[in-house]
Amino acid sequence: MKNIDILIKLALKEDGVFKDITTKAFIPKDKKAKAILFAKKSGILCGVVIFAKVFKSIDKNCKITLKLKDGAKIKKGDKILEVYGAAKSIFAAERTALNFLQYLSGIATLTNSFLQTVKNCKAKIYDTRKTLPGYRELAKYAVRCGGGYNHRMGLYDMALIKDNHLKLTKDLTTKVKNFREKYKKIPVEIECETIQDVIQALDTNADIIMLDNTSIDNTKKMIKLIRNNSTAQYKPQIEISGGVNLKTVKSFSKLDVDRISIGMLTHSVSALDLSLEIIIK
Repeated sequence: MKNIDILIKLALKEDGVFKDITTKAFIPKDKKAKAILFAKKSGILCGVVIFAKVFKSIDKNCKITLKLKDGAKIKKGDKILEVYGAAKSIFAAERTALNFLQYLSGIATLTNSFLQTVKNCKAKIYDTRKTLPGYRELAKYAVRCGGGYNHRMGLYDMALIKDNHLKLTKDLTTKVKNFREKYKKIPVEIECETIQDVIQALDTNADIIMLDNTSIDNTKKMIKLIRNNSTAQYKPQIEISGGVNLKTVKSFSKLDVDRISIGMLTHSVSALDLSLEIIIK
């Protein structure tokens, strides 16, 4: 993950880890300590390597012993890892390391909750671009740890033609044809809110047709239209998006859809409760 070193550096600077007035005043420089990371709540673990990297960024002599790996299911009381080294380094790294780990584990846990809700359905759970600026690569990694799939990483790896694009675009079919001639390997997805939008998307042979913010009844009509116009040569994937939550996802997953994209996986997540307990040696 190319951005992680930059994020760690910024986070440590933000926290002033080398200006820890409390530790300098109360903890002897040569004091060693052991710290054990415990789960205080059940969930899916994500970010242990980043956690260790934070400690190593402060003190390369810190020894980290991992007990569990990213993607592991954890329950309250589970021991995740151990840290041994200078007490001042452990105190300095603790908060920043936990911030990364708790945030990413929260994303992985929420993603997995959606997967458990729709298990035995063919629809796959996808994230969106609704991520904290700078944290997208990490957030999408956490979604994968939770069992989900990544939608486009940015504005460069998929053409997603949304409602505002459609307002300013004339002759969409020709535009899509021209796009494909230039970008042969880039998939094209079109956002649809009405039956007319779906008809237009089908006319372009869109690779993915997104049904955005539609009711269950309207979604069923759109799906029927898409499937009735699919052939052996052209069968677009159908994606549901817009306001999907744990209460509504099951109803949508029972429909004949391939993908469900959910913004709240990354924009409304709660950190997973983890605790680093320090034992002074």
